[in-house]
Amino acid sequence: MPFPRDRGIQSICKIPSFDYHDCPVHTTNRYILREIFVPFALGVAVFTLILLIARILKLVEMVVNRGVPPLDVLKLFSYILPAFLEVTVPMALLLGVLVAFGRLSSDSEIIALKTSGISLYQLLRPVASFAIVIYFVALGLSLYARPWGNSLLHSGLYEIAKKRASAGIKEKVFNDDFSGLVIYVDHIEPPGNTLRGILISDTRDSNQRNTVFAQVGVLVPNERLHVLTLRLLNGSIHAFYPSDRSYHRTDFSTYDITLDLNTALANLRPREKDPSEMTLAELQQAIAAKRLAGEPAFSEAVELHRKFSIPFACLAFAAIGIPLGIQPTRSVRSRGFTLSLSLIFLYYLLLTLGESLGQRGVLPAGIALWLPNVLLSGLAVMLFIRAARETAVTQPARVDRWLLALRFRIASLAGSKSS
Repeated sequence: MPFPRDRGIQSICKIPSFDYHDCPVHTTNRYILREIFVPFALGVAVFTLILLIARILKLVEMVVNRGVPPLDVLKLFSYILPAFLEVTVPMALLLGVLVAFGRLSSDSEIIALKTSGISLYQLLRPVASFAIVIYFVALGLSLYARPWGNSLLHSGLYEIAKKRASAGIKEKVFNDDFSGLVIYVDHIEPPGNTLRGILISDTRDSNQRNTVFAQVGVLVPNERLHVLTLRLLNGSIHAFYPSDRSYHRTDFSTYDITLDLNTALANLRPREKDPSEMTLAELQQAIAAKRLAGEPAFSEAVELHRKFSIPFACLAFAAIGIPLGIQPTRSVRSRGFTLSLSLIFLYYLLLTLGESLGQRGVLPAGIALWLPNVLLSGLAVMLFIRAARETAVTQPARVDRWLLALRFRIASLAGSKSS
């Protein structure tokens, strides 16, 4: 029997009972998917914003205090985003399922669906379809977007530091933006790479205090090592040694000082390519090369398994969200948010612990990274089977009203889609 789409709720209420076969399966699935999608999208936005707040403040500080162009900062933001989305997408999926099924349960629509012949296993189908789609999205973020973003973030920070190092060195001001150095420059020649009249207080060595004078300084980037050097010309070094209270003077024609860009602009340090910046093929090559050389490849192995274990959490979160969401409660949204935060905290606590143990070689990387998923999946299966076996229809009169209300909701959805 097709849905009455034009006669309104009066015609629906004339139907004495609700038959699942009267309701197209795709309409019910679409109804459940709509209930999941809205809190899921909101969860992605909220969780990502929460995790990004500290980085956003740092990026704004780069614009305001460092003179970095907003366009360059937006590029850095786009490089950071995939690493956070990889984590927040599974979190938001759990929140979406909990809130959706919590709302269905609080409105007694779960009981109505069970009464009409729809089991919890049938309700799992649209959730599983949505979770699989999100799983592949998270997998793409993990395999491609995150390495791309991390790699470009490092090189992008270096490019900004190379171009804007003089933004941290202002004329006729004592600049302390570089760790252990206080730099005074009398004049900066455009475009900013040549400095004149330089005074530097160097306290990087606790056993020695250096005061450096130079007529000219030139900023020299090292593309290979990703470092920036201040090359001083025609000057002198006045060194004081606190241990024996002695003083030495050294004249020079050329003297190089490496600037610590980690303090000046962002988290940037001279290093080889990090495992988090490697693609899947690069990780496999790095692991094979280290094993061939007889060296441990703990970090690379951990990153390799991490690329697959975090996306798999989408499936585990979706499965555990259904039985937890259908528990009766008055406050659906607050309970769903609290439950999701608790599960997320537990999962990522175990994941962080596993990463630490795997990187130190205490546990094999496969066990360390997949153990949280195994525990979460086992709990999800146990709770889901237990919830699916429950049959709770004790008040037929109230159930009839729930059935009519549910059918009206689904019929309204079908009518809106047809129009």
